[in-house]
Amino acid sequence: MSAAIILALASFARPATAAETVTLISVGSSSANFWPSAVAQEKGLFAAAGLTPDIVYAQSNAAVIQQVAAGSANFSTNSGLVDPIRAIEKGAPLALIRLEVQAPPYALLGKPGLKSIGELKGKMISVGGAKDITRIFVERMLAPNGVKPGEFDMTFAGATSARYSALQAGAVDAAILTPPFSFNAQSAGFTLLGNTVDYVDMPFAGISVNTNWAASNKATVQKVIEVYNKSMAWLYDPANRNEAVQILMKVSKIKQSDVELAYDFLIKGKYLEATGKISKSKLGTLVDALKSLGDIPQDFSVDRLFLPGVTQIAD
Repeated sequence: MSAAIILALASFARPATAAETVTLISVGSSSANFWPSAVAQEKGLFAAAGLTPDIVYAQSNAAVIQQVAAGSANFSTNSGLVDPIRAIEKGAPLALIRLEVQAPPYALLGKPGLKSIGELKGKMISVGGAKDITRIFVERMLAPNGVKPGEFDMTFAGATSARYSALQAGAVDAAILTPPFSFNAQSAGFTLLGNTVDYVDMPFAGISVNTNWAASNKATVQKVIEVYNKSMAWLYDPANRNEAVQILMKVSKIKQSDVELAYDFLIKGKYLEATGKISKSKLGTLVDALKSLGDIPQDFSVDRLFLPGVTQIAD
């Protein structure tokens, strides 16, 4: 047998390089915040990067961050930023590596009989948690309308789908929801009381990583960032609108017309962060809000949130 044939057979028999598994955890897959992850899976972006995503879910954003800090998951995705900021301030081995949603896409929906935010005084509102970013959003929406903290009741549900279920069941008077549930609620007759973006200008969700794991897996962290960069670019291409709608319909079980509204809302409003860079000044507005609440000390520096040499930072 010739040397050339032997070499060819050896090359054929050599096993392909195994894809590296990365564990990503989020609150759920049904809201539009999950869209970039769903696209990355469906369009083979993880596979093209040599990665196998092991995507798991938790009942609340606080639980998501606890799992990443404990090393049970490598990354948090579509995760509210308040919990990782608080955890990093307490010394947890976490860092922010990318924003996903650069403005809050929430809407406050009320029972059909309600006409304005001011009518929520004395009413029950469903938010994500006692320390969740959605509580900050709701309080900042209610205060200018004459409803102060303590003048309304709250019940907690980590996933927007659970908050919507509570609203549908009549268990609460209002709920803060993300697309496409916010649009489904409107089509079902619930009242749009206000959009969070009209009251709050701060980033909402992003990706964090366990820094202990990242120290020896920096190249993998870079791959994950690039996967999300490509996913965002794909979502922003208007030629992909119909396919994007089908992808989210598959995981959200929401009707097509409402998912189409969600796509147009997020893309036209530029809610999704396309550059891969974290705006230090915009993140600073969220840090300042937490300082004003007494959640983190006044001398906390935004720079503590980043992974040096990996996180791309803009002014």
